[in-house]
Amino acid sequence: MTEQETLHNVEKALNEIRPFLISDGGNINLLSIEDTTVKVQLVGACNNCSVNQMTLKNGVEATIKKYAPQILEVVNIS
Repeated sequence: MTEQETLHNVEKALNEIRPFLISDGGNINLLSIEDTTVKVQLVGACNNCSVNQMTLKNGVEATIKKYAPQILEVVNIS
């Protein structure tokens, strides 16, 4: 998969999960894709939420891996 295809698939995944984050008063920004790691920034209510790590791993990371299986990790950069 090319870098452009990976970027497209990661953005597709984020667009799928974004409405759920927005409904809770938050959002997510894609910062970069480096090899097999996606760096994001949780913003709004998601930034200070006590369960944001669970959301990141079980929601965001799982959805991204569904669209781009070569991605191994998603990390939040505050």
